[in-house]
Amino acid sequence: MDYRGKWALVTGASAGIGQEFVRQLAESGANVVMVARREDRLKELSALLDSHGTKTIPLAADLSDPDAPESIVAFLEEQGINIDILINNAGFGLPGKYISTSWAEQEKYLQLMVSAYAELTHRLLERMQARGYGRVINVASVAGLVPPAAGHTLYGPSKSFLVSFSQALAAEYNDTDINVSALCPGFTYTEFHDVNNTREQLNKMPDFMMMQVGETVSGALKAVEKAHTVYVPGLQYKFLVWLTGILPRAWAERIVRGSGKNYRDSQ
Repeated sequence: MDYRGKWALVTGASAGIGQEFVRQLAESGANVVMVARREDRLKELSALLDSHGTKTIPLAADLSDPDAPESIVAFLEEQGINIDILINNAGFGLPGKYISTSWAEQEKYLQLMVSAYAELTHRLLERMQARGYGRVINVASVAGLVPPAAGHTLYGPSKSFLVSFSQALAAEYNDTDINVSALCPGFTYTEFHDVNNTREQLNKMPDFMMMQVGETVSGALKAVEKAHTVYVPGLQYKFLVWLTGILPRAWAERIVRGSGKNYRDSQ
């Protein structure tokens, strides 16, 4: 991909998949606005990418705050930046059963994982449309394509929304140069599992089930350029999605429930 002269906005940019998107976009010539809560991590990343000759702008924001999307867009307007590539990636998990956490925590979760994605896309798409070019990647998950397991109750449903949301937008912009794609990775080596205290369970998984972040992100960028609406990295996860799709729903649910206890906190 050649993104020279383009501006990208990446949320959840301080680590994991978001950080890798920043790196690969900068290597492809894009200027990047990096959004995350940890400003110190963003500044470190910006310094590392100086050698690419592109601009990387750290912007500290917490997308679980309902005012954050509007503030981000206001900052872009102040700087005279038009976003060509939007990577909606910010996210976190809420381990345990649904009522083991407060509604306030669940509400913040929905704001971050659903509303912020939808609002940022809504606010930035209009200008993409006016310029006749745009790329949007919503980072969803294989969990949005298969029956949910116990624990992290809203994780699967929120990712299912992102898949359907991406498909709907892709249909709306089908005959334009605005491509929308949902990235649906399986388990990928990132800090996400350390933050959610699931690293110990994850270490028990066979190595072939773990994806590398570099290939996940490069595949996603290629997929959005080809206007592939839903991209699942890895043959093992493509097979899992296919299998749970052709099995009777009750069978698929039992399979996921049985395996889910090995990697999710459902207490």
